Amino acid sequence: MSLIAVVDYGMGNLRSVLKALEHVAGPDQRVKITSDPADIAAAERVVFPGQGAARDCMLELKERGLIEPVLQAAREKPFLGICMGMQVLLAHSRENDGVDCMGLYEGEVRFFGTAFAENELSQKDELLKIPHMGWNQVHQTKNHPLWNGIEQNSRFYFVHSYYVVPRDSRIVVGDTDFGINFVSAIAQDNVFATQFHPEKSAADGLQLLENFTRWNGKVD
Repeated sequence: MSLIAVVDYGMGNLRSVLKALEHVAGPDQRVKITSDPADIAAAERVVFPGQGAARDCMLELKERGLIEPVLQAAREKPFLGICMGMQVLLAHSRENDGVDCMGLYEGEVRFFGTAFAENELSQKDELLKIPHMGWNQVHQTKNHPLWNGIEQNSRFYFVHSYYVVPRDSRIVVGDTDFGINFVSAIAQDNVFATQFHPEKSAADGLQLLENFTRWNGKVD
């Protein structure tokens, strides 16, 4: 029986991720929430979720000895990052006066409020209140196996105040409009990561998770 490891570093409610994955996993797959590097190394697939602040996330990962095991998994096997689990894959976050992150991808994480000010957008607008919370459309900018069965511009559930700006635009596979157009999904090789929460995104979110449980980590 193959293992899907859900990385536990003390940040976020992992039960909804676990239950959603168990709902779509095959009979030969077991889903386990774990902070054990041995489980992460042994897993066939790894899910890296999270919520909260970048500084706290990096501190917890470091204290639990999980930075290198997570990076190694992201280099070797089907890997799904969710929300904070996507943001800290980049090199740097502007949150908490600046935080060095895991550096799997060049780029940084920026605050919506700064972008709104630069573009003279008002947070007084009911539609632009920070955090960006609720349902919003995701435009698929590239084909990917994890988009299979999901219609273009389907709606997914978001909760975040920061967004990723990868240096290499070629890894962008989805974007979303919230006053500005921001990156809501990235992918490269065996890694797929989303700013939205598929486990909270009804049928389309479950479809994405099911696609992940079947994905061999290859795009072609």
